[in-house]
Amino acid sequence: MSYYFTILSPTDVPLFNLAFGTSKSGGDGIARFRFPDTAQYMNQFIIHSSLDILEEAQWMNGNMYLKHIDTYPPSSAYITAFLTPSGARFLLLHQPPQLPSSTSGSAPGTSSSLLGSSFSSSALGGGSSSRASASSIAANPTSPQTEEAVRQFMTEVYENYVKTVMSPFYRQGGEIKSSVFRGRVVGAGRKWL
Repeated sequence: MSYYFTILSPTDVPLFNLAFGTSKSGGDGIARFRFPDTAQYMNQFIIHSSLDILEEAQWMNGNMYLKHIDTYPPSSAYITAFLTPSGARFLLLHQPPQLPSSTSGSAPGTSSSLLGSSFSSSALGGGSSSRASASSIAANPTSPQTEEAVRQFMTEVYENYVKTVMSPFYRQGGEIKSSVFRGRVVGAGRKWL
C-alpha cells in the first residue's frame, strides 16, 4: 500500500509532507502510486479536495481521530484524518496496491505497469499474491485492522508533532524541516503500516 501523509495548519498551509510505502507484509517502504508521473500533484489535490468533508466531520465527532473520511475513486485512494487541539490536521492518503489480473498471460510485474501502476513484482514476491492476502492491512483499507493501525500511526506522529512544535527552535506556523521528526514519522510508518 502507498501512503501520502501531510500536516496542514489551521489555515490550510502545508507544514509537512511525506510519501512512503508499506513495510508490513513484505513491503519495501517505497510508495508506488497508480499515476507515478503526477503522484505528487495528484496526492496534494486529493488531500485538499477532502478538506470540506473534514470540516463537516470534525463537528459531527468529538474525537481527534476521525477514521476514513473520504474516497477518491479514480485512483482508489482513501483519506483518513486526525485533528489536533490547536487546529492542525493530519491527513493520510492510502492507496491499496493494484494487483495484476490473473487472466493476463504476461510476465509478473508487466501487467501492473500496463495498468498504470508501478507496483513491481519484487513487492509482490515474484508475482505471488499471497503477501496481499485478504487478512493483510493492504488488502482492505477500511477494515478494523487497518483503521487501528492508522490510528496508532497517527497517535504516534501526534506525540512527536507536539514535541517538535514545543521546541524553541521551531517557528510557529512554519514548515517542519526537522530530520529527526521526519525520521520518527518514517519509523512510525514502518512500525504500524
